[in-house]
Amino acid sequence: MMECFEAVHRKGVELPGVLQGVRTTRNIGIVLFSGFALPEAAAVLEIFQSANALTGADTSPSGQARYKVCLLSAVGGRVDSSSSVFVWTEGVEERRHSDAFHALFISGGGGVRNAIRDERLTTWLRRECPRSELLVPIGEGRLLLEAAGFGRVGTTPRLGGRASDICQYCPPDIGVSTAFPSPLQSALALVEEDFGPEIARQIADYVLPRPQRARFTATIRENAPTYVSEKIQASARWLEANGDRPIAIDEAAQVAAMSERNFLRRFKIEMGVTPSEYLSYVRLDMCCRLLVETDLPVDKIARRCGLGGGGWLSKLFRKHLSTTPTEYRASKRLTNAAS
Repeated sequence: MMECFEAVHRKGVELPGVLQGVRTTRNIGIVLFSGFALPEAAAVLEIFQSANALTGADTSPSGQARYKVCLLSAVGGRVDSSSSVFVWTEGVEERRHSDAFHALFISGGGGVRNAIRDERLTTWLRRECPRSELLVPIGEGRLLLEAAGFGRVGTTPRLGGRASDICQYCPPDIGVSTAFPSPLQSALALVEEDFGPEIARQIADYVLPRPQRARFTATIRENAPTYVSEKIQASARWLEANGDRPIAIDEAAQVAAMSERNFLRRFKIEMGVTPSEYLSYVRLDMCCRLLVETDLPVDKIARRCGLGGGGWLSKLFRKHLSTTPTEYRASKRLTNAAS
């Protein structure tokens, strides 16, 4: 069956999840509540979205992305974070008859004190947690798991297999491993299990905080003409996380909990560019990274990064870098080889 699969290489590393057979989609859940802490939950989401964008549904015989991430809350709809940024979620009861989660992340934040008194949420967790292979609390999320009866003191480590190295909370009769205290490392460990250490490392380099992780967007942030509020920062991070798909500006405005008109005005004042311009820079950064780190054709990279095709990408490169995508790839690889 090997002729059916496209061998994807990143710096000469094959993606094992693609080459070993038809990939099944892994359901990933992130439980949210009013007053949840946004940054780490958003970073977990971005790790799985980056893995999907990087490996691509078009590399899978089934045409499906590896990870299907679902944001959940007790009743669904709009949930506010501790920073007053709103996120749209699916109600837990809407998933009563859905497939089990491979990994279930429980967000933290100051709102957990009220969340643990929500019987709808704790009842759902009691039912869903035994069906989930991995339970990963984010900060205070452990209190919500404990309220549902999981992860209490007295559990013993479950050993054996790469998945057991992931920071996870399990029902008392299964055990708990705390090898990695960070939920971000837990998410990256899942990606490593599916696609190997090189893919996980490169996603970590992109997602985890690093100075100058992206040339254009990092420059914009550094040279912002004024103080950048948390709401505008959250919308910028959302644009970065969703740049691989078609985006309407009103979606980003909802993330910032602003009207579209006010959002456009505030983003331009605080960031120095319009949201559309920032999105173009996000996509340009994504393309630069994939050109250097993969052997994918230019046209496929453009489509994977939310651009129409190679022609539009070439125009962006000539405008901002005075070169072509092919020349950029060759020059960067030559520089890397020399160093």
